This record gives sequence, structure tokens and C-alpha cells, in this order.
Amino acid sequence: MKKILLLSLITFGAFAAKAADLKMAVDTGDTPLTISGSVDAYYKYDFAKSSQIPTSFASDHNSFSIGMVDIALKKTTGKTSFVGEVSFGPRGQEQSIVPGASGDSYHIQNLYVNFAATDKLTLTMGYMGTFIGYEVISPVGNFNYSTSYLFTNGPFQNAGFKATYAFSPKVSLMAGLFNDGWNVYTSGGKVDNFGAQLFVSPVEGWNAYLNVITGGTMGTEFDLTTAYQVTSAFKLGLNAADYTLPGSRKGGFSGVALYPQVAVSPAVTLGLRGEYFKAKKVGDGETFETYGPAAGESVTALTATANFKAGALTIIPEFRFDNGSAKSFMDKNAMATKKASQALLAVVYAF
Repeated sequence: MKKILLLSLITFGAFAAKAADLKMAVDTGDTPLTISGSVDAYYKYDFAKSSQIPTSFASDHNSFSIGMVDIALKKTTGKTSFVGEVSFGPRGQEQSIVPGASGDSYHIQNLYVNFAATDKLTLTMGYMGTFIGYEVISPVGNFNYSTSYLFTNGPFQNAGFKATYAFSPKVSLMAGLFNDGWNVYTSGGKVDNFGAQLFVSPVEGWNAYLNVITGGTMGTEFDLTTAYQVTSAFKLGLNAADYTLPGSRKGGFSGVALYPQVAVSPAVTLGLRGEYFKAKKVGDGETFETYGPAAGESVTALTATANFKAGALTIIPEFRFDNGSAKSFMDKNAMATKKASQALLAVVYAF
């Protein structure tokens, strides 16, 4: 913990010692309070006639079901700004470590304050959507409605303090200290996670993020998230991650997901998500379970998705096929099988 704190202070000191180009204006002036958010609902049918695929959200089978209503408040006053975001409904509730354990139907997505210390250095403190991964909690921010194994097994949110320094519009670096647990508002008595993110934009339309979060309680995850708008119609995204358990424990996961998308018109975009996810082997006498394959096993998942836009409304038909290295799924006759498939139709309204 002392080493992490020392490293963070040195990093922060280096940021503070060099302030120059603009990422976030030091004096942005006052802006009105803005309200934004989304509402989503879906119908899903699992061809095994029961919910089989253990990734986050959209878990109901043969049901017209709700996602969540998400409401975000934002305001800037001079050098400071805040974001407060809360959701109501199952999609928000499932983000706790033990989904539904509290019985609450709401979840705080974001609650943090920013301070523009200089025209390059921004300080942030509070509870924030994680910087790890390609996919996000809000369905507005994702192309696919179902989520990946990498998203489900990584952090959703982190509470802590971070400093972001913009060297230029094409390069920035974030470093911060975060609570010991993921996806919880308060720590379990420790602040032992160190996180960092290097952002680079090599050419116009190409953004890449190199991420790490590490601590003695939750372990270490390295993550690469990148997207390139190759042409006005074709976009290619990629997410790769590797997670290891803390200390000398063996276990964790690794995986990669590819996201090609083609816009066939201003209102219609077609895309795929191809993902390979593997749970690492554990040591003798140890256990570790992912939301997905058992230790030493893997799964390959292919998701075909379309987005049809009509103003603020997005209609999302989707078909998903998962194939495991072991018989970890069940068919409609309750027999073990390596395969699982589902179809869904979702509607997302953003405001």
C-alpha cells in the first residue's frame, strides 16, 4: 500500500509540475444543469427454453422485460463540475457484487466531482464508471444489447480519486487510487487499488486505451480497448484483457473480443461481436469461478446485431451463439451440451 501511495504521489506531482495545453478549460464558466438518460426494454428467447448464457443483463427467457431507466445530472460552475447518475430497474440492480442482495431496485451509476486544476490537469473524486473495458453499463453506449464475458467479469465501477493529465489532444495519462472492492460505494477498510490509463490517438478516427487496475484485494487486470473508424461506414473495435487473482493465488481469466460494424445507411448499422474467453486454471485446493466457463475451460461467442434508429429510439434485433470447450450449457431436454443460443429484440430510448 505504501508503494502504491508513493507511486501515486510521484505521478500526481509530475502531472502538477507540468501544466500547459488544453484538454478541459480551466475556467469553463457556468453551464445550466443538464438532464440526460435512457429507458430500455427487451424480449429474449433462449433456444434451450431457459436462461443459459451467464453474461450481464437481459437474463429473462421468453419474456417482455425491462432494463432500466437511467437519469444523469451534470453541471459546470467555473473550474468545477459534477456528475450524478442513478438507475432504476433490473439492469442497474444486477451491478452489485451479489445481484439483488439488498432488494433495492436502484443503483448509483456515477457520483463524482471534477476540478480543472489547470488547462491540462483534471482531478476527479467519487464513484465512477470504470475505465476498464470496451463495453459500458448504459445500453446507449453499446452497440450490442447483450454483453461480453470480458465486460461481465471485469469491474463495472470504482470509487476513488484520480488525476488526468492531457499532454495534447492525442495523448493523456490518468492515475488514481481506488477502494479495495469493485462495484461498491465504500471500501472494506482498505484503499489498495491503483489504476492507470494511457490514451493515445495515433491518427484521426483511431483511439486506443491501455488500462491497468491492481490491488491486494481484487487482483490485477490489464486491458486494451481500441476503436478505429476506418471509413465513414466501417468501424472496427477490439478489447483484450488479462486478469489474475491477488497474491500467490492461481486463477483468473483472459480473452479478446472483436467488434466490426458497417453502416448501410444513416439509420441502419450492422455489426458482429466475436469473443474468445478463457478461465485460467487454479492451484491445488483453490477455487475461482467466472461468470462463464469453469477453471481451465473456454467459450467462443458470436453475436450478430443490428441497430435501426428512428430519432431518439434505437431498435436492436440480435442473435447470439456461444460454444464452450466443455459441456457447460444445457439443451431444451436438460442434457449437458457445449452450445447455447438466444435471440432478442430490444428498444432503447435516449434523452
